[in-house]
Amino acid sequence: MSDATEAGGGARGEQPGDGAGRRVRVVLVDDHRMFRTGVRAEIGVTERTGVEVVGEAADVDQAVTVIKSSRPEVVLLDVHLPGGGGVEVLRRCAPLMSDAQDPVRFLALSVSDAAEDVIGVIRGGARGYVTKTITGTDLVASIFRVQEGDAVFSPRLAGFVLDAFASTDAPPVDEDLDRLTQREREVLRLIARGYAYKEIAKQLFISVKTVESHVSAVLRKLQLSNRHELTRWATARRLV
Repeated sequence: MSDATEAGGGARGEQPGDGAGRRVRVVLVDDHRMFRTGVRAEIGVTERTGVEVVGEAADVDQAVTVIKSSRPEVVLLDVHLPGGGGVEVLRRCAPLMSDAQDPVRFLALSVSDAAEDVIGVIRGGARGYVTKTITGTDLVASIFRVQEGDAVFSPRLAGFVLDAFASTDAPPVDEDLDRLTQREREVLRLIARGYAYKEIAKQLFISVKTVESHVSAVLRKLQLSNRHELTRWATARRLV
């Protein structure tokens, strides 16, 4: 990491260890072992920073396994990973992000500052995006902000997000979508992505019968006839 300060709003000047007694459990996901080692050395001295690194992963499958087994509070996620990239990790960990009691939150940490990478992971559910030029001090501050539910971006990247969501064709408020519960929305997205009922049940840790009930409720509320219409409906709203 360089000496550049990149974390957005409020992170500047906050030193590792500020707010004594705070703790956050973190998983590092990056396919470069030396980078993971450097990040762990920079932020992972728990007594000083409050950050406890509870796991590491180098590809999508490893990441999903480690995240599900360790249930960290924050995941530092690289965008480009073997096995489908950071977006695939987010997709497969969607149920953990939506956990009302103990949500797992994601902060993208990448060398890329391309708009498409930023927008992709934010649409996937990440709470923020910072580049690898961020300092250790600001990275620790960003991790704690994400743990608390804030959104964090490197300054120039925030504009990408604002522009992307301002230019979307979807209406600001979708009354049809608002009729659905959070769980029904999760089932809707997985159905639209082509998942079978058994696969959805496994992803969401529910029974196949419960999946069927949610699909029936979604079709009824949206006044659709089958999963093909549902897929078209979801695709038109960029929910897939």
